[in-house]
Amino acid sequence: MRNNWVQAWKGYVRVRVDGAYPERFLNRCIEERLSIWKIKRVGDERIVFYMDIEDAKKIRPLLRKTDCKVTFAERKGTPAVLRKVSLRAGFVAGLAACLAVIIVLSNMVWKVEVEGASPHVEHELRQVVAEMGIKPWTFQFSLPSVEQIQRDVTEQVSGATWVGVRQKGTTYQFEVVEQKLPEEAERVSPRHLVAKKKAIIHDIFVEHGQAQVKPNDFVEKGDMLVSGEIGKEGKTEIVAAVADIRGEIWYKSTASIPIERLFTTLTGELKNRHYLSMFNINIPFWGFRSHEFEQVQEFSEQKEFHFFKWTLPLKYTRKEFRETSSYNRTYTKEEAIEEAKRMARVELVSRLPQDAEIIGEKVLHEALENGKVKLKIHYQVLEDITSAQPIIQGD
Repeated sequence: MRNNWVQAWKGYVRVRVDGAYPERFLNRCIEERLSIWKIKRVGDERIVFYMDIEDAKKIRPLLRKTDCKVTFAERKGTPAVLRKVSLRAGFVAGLAACLAVIIVLSNMVWKVEVEGASPHVEHELRQVVAEMGIKPWTFQFSLPSVEQIQRDVTEQVSGATWVGVRQKGTTYQFEVVEQKLPEEAERVSPRHLVAKKKAIIHDIFVEHGQAQVKPNDFVEKGDMLVSGEIGKEGKTEIVAAVADIRGEIWYKSTASIPIERLFTTLTGELKNRHYLSMFNINIPFWGFRSHEFEQVQEFSEQKEFHFFKWTLPLKYTRKEFRETSSYNRTYTKEEAIEEAKRMARVELVSRLPQDAEIIGEKVLHEALENGKVKLKIHYQVLEDITSAQPIIQGD
C-alpha cells in the first residue's frame, strides 16, 4: 500500500509515454526500480502513469534505449505548490501581511466602555484603568487577567461598591454599582433588646427604651437588656428599643507550633520563557535558555489571540520560574510560645465581629510534647451583645 502522505510531501508527476511499444519503456523503469503507479493505457501507442519527481530525473538514459517520447503532463505535491507560490510571491506576501495586520489589530484594545456610573465615578474609573494600561493601542496579552483587573479596580475606585469587567473582542466593558446612602433611617418595628451571649455588661448607652441592666451586671443568653415599654404604670408606650451595649465575653483557644519548622521563600531571582501554544503544544519563541535554579516555583499565564470576534486556537503563554530557598528554623521555647500566641490571636480575630476588641489574654496551660509547644489561652473580648426581640402587640 502506497503512503499518500509521503508521496504528496516529496512530490510526484503525471507522465505520458508515446511511441511504438511503450511497454518496453515501462519494463526498463521496473528494472531500474523506479517508483511508478496508476498505469493506464490510452490507445495503442500511449500509456499514462504517475511517478516520483526524484525518479523522473532518472528516465533520460532509458529514453535513449527505446523509441518513446515522454511528456510530463502535471506536477503535484508540496514542491509543485511551492513553485506556484514562488511565482506569485507578491500576492502571497501581501495576503500574509494583511492577515498579520488583522490578527495584530484584533488583539489590541480599541474601546473602553463604562456603564452604570455617574460622571464623577466614571472619570475616576477611567483614570485608574488608564494607569493599568487599559487604553486604545495596547496589546491585550500584555494586560492582567480580567479577574485581576476587576479586583484591582474595585479596590481603587472609591465611589464604587462593585465593578464588573468583561472583555468582548477588542472592547473592555466595565459595569459599575455605586455606593448609595439610604435617604432616611430604616423604620424599626417595636422591640426589646436581649442578650445574645453570656457576658458581663461593660458599658451601655440607651437611645430609645428603658434599660434593665447596668455596668458589671452578669447576663445569660436571652436576658432582657433594654425594654421597649417606656413610661409609668398605666401610661406606657411601646417603642423600638435602640441601644449600644457592649459586654465582656470569654473565649478559649488552643494553639500548637513545632520547635523546628521548614520555611520556603522566594529569592527574587526569576527566569521567563515565552511560548506560542496550539492544541496543548507549546512552541518556545523567546527565553530558550533553561534556568539553573536548584529549587524553583513555576507560575504560568496564558492569553488568547482573536481574529475579529473569533477566538483562534493560537495562544500566548508566559511561564515564570522563580528561585526559592528553603531553610529550617529552630525556635526556643519562649519564641515558640510567642509565635503560637500570635497565631491563636490571628485565628480568633478572624472569627470575631468587626467591632470586637480583645482586652485581655492569659495562658492557662502550656506544654512541650513531641517537639511541639501546645497552649491553652483565655481571652477577654468586648463586643456588641444585643439581639432584637419583636414586641407582638395585643398578646
